[in-house]
Amino acid sequence: MFDTRNSRIRAHRRTPKRQRRRGQVGVVAGLTVLVLLSLGPYVFMLGTSVKDNLQFATSYWLPTWPLHLGNYATAWKQISPYLLTSLIVAAAAIVGILALSAVAGFVLARYSFPGRRFLFAMIAALMMVPSISSLIPLFVMMRDFGLLNTYAVLIIPHVAGGVVLGTILMKTFVEGIPQSMFDAARTDGAGGVRMFTSIMLPLSMPVIGTIALVTVNGVWNDFFWPLLTITKDQYRTVSVGLLFFHGQSGTDYGPMFAGYTLASLPLLVGFVLLSKHFLAGVQGGLPGSH
Repeated sequence: MFDTRNSRIRAHRRTPKRQRRRGQVGVVAGLTVLVLLSLGPYVFMLGTSVKDNLQFATSYWLPTWPLHLGNYATAWKQISPYLLTSLIVAAAAIVGILALSAVAGFVLARYSFPGRRFLFAMIAALMMVPSISSLIPLFVMMRDFGLLNTYAVLIIPHVAGGVVLGTILMKTFVEGIPQSMFDAARTDGAGGVRMFTSIMLPLSMPVIGTIALVTVNGVWNDFFWPLLTITKDQYRTVSVGLLFFHGQSGTDYGPMFAGYTLASLPLLVGFVLLSKHFLAGVQGGLPGSH
């Protein structure tokens, strides 16, 4: 009798574990399908980038041999100037956004002055303004300033748009730093500049990484603004340059897909290098604290 009761108790205890395992199997299967669907286009792009037109026509989905690695040399000659332009624009935009948003976030978070809350509310309200609404006024302004077909016409809009999100992230992060650290530094005689450079900036690396990655992604995916403001080939970014490269390559699919692959590598490398800081910045903490 007792053995029967004990066996029922053990079976009852095992039931939740089995259900939990089944649930985990379902989650793993769902995530696996999601990963395969996400990586499918990228794998197809890599496979096509080493084919010639005959291999592309006869083996559309399957890999083929030999590999035509020369497609990457052909693509690199065409898109390397566009990649360089995008890197210059991204680097300048990151420096400008961080310089403005770091100071603004520090001041808004650690200093009290009349109208501070109203000023921050106005900055936050800019997040609700669609970028398309300022497209024509911004184009007219850049044209009147004589900045069309220059690096400035590509950099300034990214700085103006990115500093809003950067200020909000910086202010929120700095407010999470214990006030005792700033009080101790002030007791030791540190001024605002010293607290900014010695305390705030070193601890804000997660947010800095987040802002840098978001900015690079924005520059790489920006298509319409460079197409509208740039007519000289030397100032075209990679997104617009790939369009012209596609027109030049015609139906030569191997070099075309090789160009797409090369264009995506900087984003992939940037995310690998900054992923730790990016995830920590999104979570609102320091790298390794979660």
